[in-house]
Amino acid sequence: MVANANIECNPGPGKCWVPFSAISDDLLKDLKAETLSQAKARGPRELNAVLASLRRDSVSKPAVFVGAGTCGLGAGAGKTLTAVREFLARNDIDADVVEVGCNGMCSDEPILDIQIPGRTRVSFSTVTADKAPQLLDSVLLQNRIPAELVLGQYRTAGAKPWDAVSYLDEHPFLSPQVRVVLASSGIIDPGNIQEYIAHGGYSSIAKALRSMTPDAVCDLVERSGLRGRGGGGFLTGRKWKFARAAVADQKYLICNADEGDPGAFMDRAVCESDPHRLLEGMLIAAYAIGATKAYIYIRAEYPLAIQRLNGAFEQASACGLLGYNILNSGVDFSIKMKMGAGAFVCGEETALIHSIEGKRGMPRPRPPFPAVQGLFGKPTVINNVETLANLPVILDRGAEWYAAMGTRGSKGTKVFALSGMVKRTGLVEIPMGTSLRNVVFDIGG
Repeated sequence: MVANANIECNPGPGKCWVPFSAISDDLLKDLKAETLSQAKARGPRELNAVLASLRRDSVSKPAVFVGAGTCGLGAGAGKTLTAVREFLARNDIDADVVEVGCNGMCSDEPILDIQIPGRTRVSFSTVTADKAPQLLDSVLLQNRIPAELVLGQYRTAGAKPWDAVSYLDEHPFLSPQVRVVLASSGIIDPGNIQEYIAHGGYSSIAKALRSMTPDAVCDLVERSGLRGRGGGGFLTGRKWKFARAAVADQKYLICNADEGDPGAFMDRAVCESDPHRLLEGMLIAAYAIGATKAYIYIRAEYPLAIQRLNGAFEQASACGLLGYNILNSGVDFSIKMKMGAGAFVCGEETALIHSIEGKRGMPRPRPPFPAVQGLFGKPTVINNVETLANLPVILDRGAEWYAAMGTRGSKGTKVFALSGMVKRTGLVEIPMGTSLRNVVFDIGG
């Protein structure tokens, strides 16, 4: 096992991000990823060096990260990216420019992070195109952190911290949060599958395929207490067992990414910022219920999310993580994208099924429930993006770990979109049982 020692907050109450614990040898054994496969063939030292490079435990040259989710682009991140590239070219600086997703601090967009060799990664607020050149000059040429723009520095293992710069996990917006679903959003490159793998991604599905039966996966998810995050709140593992028990020649999994509620953008942010986490969650769910085909039902108004999901499908297929005989396990799984036309009613699962079937999106009476008779009359499990994105971490860290968060009846964390009359808007992930007063006044300010 290869330890993951990248960006992680304190193990105490101030912890924000929950990273994966390790990279599985089972995954690397049959993974068709050229860079990692070649490094593994050259031995553990070379493999660890490549993984550390992908995780950016340290960097050999400066790296500039720009939050290029929908919220960041709406705030001008596209122009910031242009200004960054022009500055680097003008000053003949060799640096990586990485487009990341949304870290949830939407009121501080455009957000720009800088990491230079030997030092921790630092995040800066409201870096519009006119501010970017001066900021880059200060950090890259003068080795100085301008206090007026800084949000905080990450706890990057093995890197020297900057003096007089607070840590990002101490920011009042982040310090009360526990980020499970959003753990990598705004940190990793959503368009690089090997970066996701280097942080421990896809090790959970490898573990399930190699050492767990589908029934064992269902049992583990039920013990975790994970409930559907789409509104109904039904126990996920129990829903899966109904579909698993149904006898049929074909079963389906549907990811509901319709997200029609006004002001909600949690699912969109996950699809844009960490699409491989969602894809891995879908693989786990499909294996558990015995589905070989899946659909993602997503709003056509989410073009960036659609683009990044399609890119994730292509990369996963090339690595042997999607399609025929996944990781030489004998398991097949394919995904199709279905774009909705924005009808609010299609967020309801039976209306969504009708829409995928090419019918008018209208709810139907239940029973029969979709787990018994759903898409095209076959057993179908429908989970939303947030539910599925929890699964890789639950399999990685265990049911008891997840069940230790939250309340007696509602386990784990919940992601909220915080907007309106608050100082700090954005995405908030907090343990179940946290009061709305804490969310609005402490986190939102």
